[in-house]
Amino acid sequence: MTNRSTVILGTGSHAPERVVTNGDLALQVETSDEWIRTRTGIRERRLAAPATTTSDLAVAAALPALAQAGLTPADIDLLIVATITPDTPVPACACHVQRKLGVPTHAACFDLNAACSGFLYALDTAAALLTSGRYRRALVIGAEKLSGIVDWQDRTTCVLFGDGAGAVVLGTSDEPGRGLLGTRLGGDGTNAELLCVPPPSPGERGPFLRMRGKEIFKLAVRAMDDAAREILEHHGLRADQVSLVIPHQANQRIIDAIAEYLELPPDRFFVTLDRSGNTSAASIPLALDEAHRAGRIQRGDLVLLVAFGAGLTYGSALLRW
Repeated sequence: MTNRSTVILGTGSHAPERVVTNGDLALQVETSDEWIRTRTGIRERRLAAPATTTSDLAVAAALPALAQAGLTPADIDLLIVATITPDTPVPACACHVQRKLGVPTHAACFDLNAACSGFLYALDTAAALLTSGRYRRALVIGAEKLSGIVDWQDRTTCVLFGDGAGAVVLGTSDEPGRGLLGTRLGGDGTNAELLCVPPPSPGERGPFLRMRGKEIFKLAVRAMDDAAREILEHHGLRADQVSLVIPHQANQRIIDAIAEYLELPPDRFFVTLDRSGNTSAASIPLALDEAHRAGRIQRGDLVLLVAFGAGLTYGSALLRW
């Protein structure tokens, strides 16, 4: 099994129906559409209904991924949900998804928390387990209901985030040079306080997500650029050989900076953040599904995924479609 590679058999995504524009937010906090757009590139985001859970979003993304793969929940024996907003601290969100989807009880089910890098961490984990031969089909989901941990009175954070989910179904292939070519993951806990959900002080509202944006911006650009360069160099590839880059959808200025450092044109980057905002672990799989279904990814294309998130975590993944 050591020569087998991990391949994506199907992709899926789900965005809640409710659209919240920058203008809508300007009615509740001191901000404006221009202020948000010029600093982030975000025009609107999707928010889930109060009764909707993260597992509901995950299931809605998983179903089209399974359908595209030509599989059913009964075919899945490994289920990983990357999230920082599980339905409950215990049990894992993956167990709620298993129950709602009807994934067999012999399947391994667990959550993975690496924030905005979570999907890449989950992808790498699933690939290792699949290629070991112990599992045959994996369902990997990035799902977030960030609206539940955002302080809607804090204009520095509430304008950035949205809800949603993206999913991939994974299998293995012995076709040379196809599938997941490799990953580059890392973390730096020394800067954990820059982006976190701290426990509230007595009498304080929360817990809410807190972020020091300027510091995060600098670290994100450097870490994503390093992760992208390192994985390309490891595989003896140039940036201009990449057909499409799907970055974490956090801020258009971060994406523009990465494009400049890699010397790639902006149209080589697939961007959804103007319509979705930052959906953390759901960000990359949401964009991956949209790009795939829009025909932006063709068989044989080289696709680069790159992310940065709280932890601080970062990573990249290289796929030959």
